[in-house]
Order: sequence, then C-alpha cells, then structure tokens
Amino acid sequence: MLNKTEPLKDNITIVGAGPAGATASMFLSSFGIKHTLIDKAVFPRDKICGDALSGEVLPNLKKLNPGLIQELLVQNENCLGSNGILFGAPNGKTLEVPFKSVHSTINHAPGYVSKRIDFDYSLIKLLNPEYCNFLQGYEVKKITKREEEVTLNVINTQRNETYNVSSSLVIACDGAHSIFNKLFPDHKLDARHYCGGVRAYYSGVKGFHKENFIELHFLKEMLPGYFWIFPLPNGMANVGAGMLTHAISSKKVNLKEAMQLAIKNNPSIKDRFKDANIIGNIDGWGLPLGSKKRKLSGSRIILCGDAASMIDPFSGEGISNAMYCGMRAAETARDAVSNSDYSDSLLSGYDQFIYNRLWNELKLSHTLQRLCNYPTLFNFVVNKASKNETFRQTISCMFDDIDLREKLRKPSFYFKMLFG
Repeated sequence: MLNKTEPLKDNITIVGAGPAGATASMFLSSFGIKHTLIDKAVFPRDKICGDALSGEVLPNLKKLNPGLIQELLVQNENCLGSNGILFGAPNGKTLEVPFKSVHSTINHAPGYVSKRIDFDYSLIKLLNPEYCNFLQGYEVKKITKREEEVTLNVINTQRNETYNVSSSLVIACDGAHSIFNKLFPDHKLDARHYCGGVRAYYSGVKGFHKENFIELHFLKEMLPGYFWIFPLPNGMANVGAGMLTHAISSKKVNLKEAMQLAIKNNPSIKDRFKDANIIGNIDGWGLPLGSKKRKLSGSRIILCGDAASMIDPFSGEGISNAMYCGMRAAETARDAVSNSDYSDSLLSGYDQFIYNRLWNELKLSHTLQRLCNYPTLFNFVVNKASKNETFRQTISCMFDDIDLREKLRKPSFYFKMLFG
C-alpha cells in the first residue's frame, strides 16, 4: 500500500504485470535491482488471448532459471503441451507441421497452451518481494516527464484514492491500450497493422490431433483472417477469430457473428462442435501487430510487449515476444542504473536488441499474413506442402533453428520445396 502523504520514489517502475512486466521484474530481481511493479488488476485476473505459448517462451525461462521450464510448463496441470500446428486452407485441405524436427533433442513439448488467468498468475507467484514492491489494483492515470524523473499519477481502483509514483525509468508493459506509447507518434493506431480478435472457451470440441496440435483455419468466409482452435487442459478449447482492422471496417464484418456462423455452417468445422458447449461469453480485444518498425524507447521510458506493438502478424501470438522484451528491458535498465544514464541515446540500444532478434521473424509473418489475400495461392501451397515430407520437415527444423527461418522469405525456397 502506498503512503498518500509521501510520494513513492524508486529508480525503476514497471507498469503492467503481464508476461512482459513479470519477466522484467524477475530479471531485475536477479540483478539485485529494487523496483516497483504496478498493475491495475488484482491477480489472478483473466486476459483475453489465444492462450498459446510458443517454443520461444522456453529460452527466456531457461536464461532466468532452467528449472522454470519444468515448474511453469511441463509439470503444471494448467498447461497442455502442444507438439505441432495444423494449417487449414480455404479449400478445407490441411497441413500438419510438428514443432520438433526428427533431429530435435528436447525431451518435452516445444509449445504449450494455458489460460492466461493461470499462466500469468504463475509468473506473479515467482516475483521476489525482496526486490519487487508489487502494487496491485493501481491504475496509471497521468504521466509527467521531467528532465530528472518521470512521475506517475495513479489511482487505487478499490479505494478510489490517488497517489504519485516517481522514478528514473519506466518500463511500460501496460498492453495494447498503453498510456505510455501515446507519447510515441509512430504508435498511433494504424488499421493496416492492427488486428481485431474474438475469443471464447468451449468444452466438448472433437477431433483434436493426438499430440495436441494448435490449429489455424483460413476459412474462405473469414479472409484475410483466420479461425483458431487451441486445445486446453481438462477437455477445454480456446476458440476464436482474428482479422485485420482495416478489413473488418471495409468489409463491415462482425467478428463474433462470423465466428458463430463458421462454427455452425463451415463443413470443415461444424461437425467438431456438434456436442460442444460455450463456457462464458465471446469476448473481443485488439492486437497491435509488429508488422512495421516503430520506436520502442525514449528518454526514461521503454515499451514492452503489446505496448511496443510486438504481436506476431501471422499467428497473433504475443507472449514470447513480450517476455523477450521484458528480459531485454531489464538488461537495458541495469545498464542505465549502472551508468546513471536514462537518456534516449542509451535506451535506444534496447530497440536494436529487439529488432536484431525479432525483425526478420516479424517480416516473415507479415509476408505470410499477406498470403491470406490470395486464397488460390494459399490452397496451392498447402496442397503441395501436405504431400511433401521434405517441406514439412524443413519447416519443423525452423521452429528449432531461428537461422533457418530466413529461408522462408525467399521465393527460391518455395520453388525448390514445391517443385524440386
């Protein structure tokens, strides 16, 4: 709890305790740096999401503590291991791609699916109170930047009382509707690089792959977007749909209705939902996509995760990128504290780290996203690839080896795989 008469002062404040903020906090604690973590919610709390955790979550956890992979994922009853992905083409043909290549040496599932209410809370329980002052139920309402500090005016959402929190550096992990990225002009909402999504939980969905493959179905009635079905523990499924905002607007699409119609009428989908029941409501949210480069930091502020528009343009997955941002933000903050330098010049090294590691993948995903505008070509690629074992194994290797993913952006790769 804050003292209303004495403003809180800390070198570093993290705003938002989702995967990006929790990861940043855990790394700062590992560096022995005290900090304040603020979130407007009280945990456990739900977060509208597809709930998929890609294999890129694993290196972030391993760098922090190798044992966390077992604790948070492998042995966690709220996580379901997934060993691959199924792509459904507009014509109904499917392509199954394992996440692990035949030469993979990992002895656990490379991907996982977990409800955010469970996964995010599992991260919160790892926060170190020796270094992290965690304030739940506090929402940032106003930002005041000065040469020597950033002051946040926050309100306790339960008691409706306001306080000030001042710090030398803010790591902003406050999501798609970040109050901080509004300070950066190139983060203004761009309908070409923003996606609308809807999600619901179902029980009784049939026909999942025996190794719990996640599924992306590019249904002709929902292009340029897709319908997903992700298996969850205890016979549940995360079911949803996503589409670029400019397409939703230009085509006057109601995503909730489109999703329900697909479940009811699409020949590739409807039989699997014959005995299924929806649990709760169909909820919607926005996804700022990482399909264009933006400035990710400025004097005394670093943007992470959804606040930094780091969601994969093709899959819509954002947790792994958010956790990577959190790790790199903590490392940059460590350097800033060590040098007593919170300038744009020093913090810009964070931007370089992020884009050096993620930009090629984001560009590739943007290329694949645009493929959805050409259903005939999409059908052709899936049809050929489903008959080509070399193609499938090569893609599987790419889940294990980041350097191989660059090949996917080259036309010569497709020519060799599909016709060679």
